[in-house]
Amino acid sequence: MRTSILGSSPVEVPPIGLGTVKLGRLAGLKYPASQLPTSLPSDQSVLELLSTAAELGVTLIDTAPAYGIAEQRLGQLLYQIRPRDFWVLCTKAGEQFVADAAGNPVSTYDFSAAAITTSVERSLAALRTDVLDIVLLHFSSLTADELILNQGEAYETLTKLQRQGKIKAIGASPASLAAGIQTVQRCQVAMLELSPAESRHRTAITEAATTGCGILIKKALASGHLTTAAPSGTAPASPDPVQAALRFVLGHAAVSSVVIGTTSPRHLRQAVLIAEAVRGV
Repeated sequence: MRTSILGSSPVEVPPIGLGTVKLGRLAGLKYPASQLPTSLPSDQSVLELLSTAAELGVTLIDTAPAYGIAEQRLGQLLYQIRPRDFWVLCTKAGEQFVADAAGNPVSTYDFSAAAITTSVERSLAALRTDVLDIVLLHFSSLTADELILNQGEAYETLTKLQRQGKIKAIGASPASLAAGIQTVQRCQVAMLELSPAESRHRTAITEAATTGCGILIKKALASGHLTTAAPSGTAPASPDPVQAALRFVLGHAAVSSVVIGTTSPRHLRQAVLIAEAVRGV
């Protein structure tokens, strides 16, 4: 696959990245019931997946502390496949997925300077590296994205860690359109949601072409909820909704990479073939 520079950042990415939430946690996943895993993949299965990623040129690995033990597993397994400088490591800060008082795993959020610093240091240790290629503030519908970006110390802390040489590129993964626009105006990298069924961030993605913010796309396949039904106001749907969705997202010139969360080498290979058809080998 052809790689490209991620906006005005120093990071180069392929058009398909590998999301790793399924490598580290079982609870709180938003996939259809029929697609929910009952156990984490074995180390051998993860090695096969990572080997396929390396073979295909899927160098971008997206993870997060909120993905359970995904960072730790990647730190143990990635470099058995290729050395550190082969991979582009993107992680996040601000969200943890931990057990509450009753023992049930839940998301908790802390965007203080201390929490962001601790999160980045833990990610460095877990991923067994001296520098992270990308770190994003991990927002959700439960967080005050705009307020945190405007008045909080989270982004300034990432900037400080970047100056220290611990991060190459920084940004955010916002939920609302307003926060998405703010992110592309202020940050080096934005991870935004885009699919045929969800296009609220298209204005922000379009603006990124003028601000120089690099765009990563999440949930292009609607977390497994794709259908063959055509979105309102669009052309008739493709009988292959995965191909239609990836073509839709990769057809946007401002998009650098689409992160696909899968444990299937076959599904990853399918996504790469579609990306090569759209973007070139």
